[in-house]
Amino acid sequence: MVDPTISTVAVRGCNVRLMRGGAGPPLLFLHGSSGAESCLSVMALLADTCDVLLPEHPGFGGSELPDWLDTIHDLAYFYLDFLDELDLDGVHLIGVSLGGWIAAELAVRSTSRLASLTLVDAAGLHVPGVEQIDPFLLSEEKRIRACFHDEKLADAMVERLTSPGFEDAAMKNRIATAKLTWEPRHHDPHLAKWLHRIKVPTLLVWGGEDRLFPQEHALAYRQLIPGSRTVVIPECGHLPHLEKPGFFLREFENFINEMRAMA
Repeated sequence: MVDPTISTVAVRGCNVRLMRGGAGPPLLFLHGSSGAESCLSVMALLADTCDVLLPEHPGFGGSELPDWLDTIHDLAYFYLDFLDELDLDGVHLIGVSLGGWIAAELAVRSTSRLASLTLVDAAGLHVPGVEQIDPFLLSEEKRIRACFHDEKLADAMVERLTSPGFEDAAMKNRIATAKLTWEPRHHDPHLAKWLHRIKVPTLLVWGGEDRLFPQEHALAYRQLIPGSRTVVIPECGHLPHLEKPGFFLREFENFINEMRAMA
């Protein structure tokens, strides 16, 4: 993929930074708490077959912090408005971690503009009795390291995301994440009872060694979203799209191709 086009899109009076590239059916990629910049490598892979839209959430990175942003629900409604504003239909929606939670909240409200939903190590559910790391109790470096199974990849990501050029954005992202997920911690106690409303094909991709949201969370989502399927990637932490990009891309493409074959 050539360098993505970077623009500013105004939705509900909030200017958000949008990176877009590729050709094909529209794909909206919702990033996690580390921000959109960490997703550029997977965006390049997905752009071979899709028109990929990678916005920075309101309150994150180069996007404005609107006065109406209080909860994850606000971001779910925002992205429904975003799809309306850009008049996108037949959208493949992928959400990672925090972005996966937003994507799930969006989909229980409306799937009218969606073709599919892919949740990648998504937050959003509380699974009793499952031990997990609380990233708010870690330094920024330790939080980044906790996301990876491969220590060499963790080293590279720490070097990148803690470099001087990322400091301001990292602090902004961390503050926005705390505002949205501090209490209740990383979940919506009401989400589980509405996941049955998701009416589009749904793929759950999980790292087998995820310590933030262990694979029991994938099982919980699978039991609650009708017809959903789960892929667990071995020797992989919380960010499969970064740690096992080839595996992630292959599973997503197989999922989309199976959908087309059944249409």
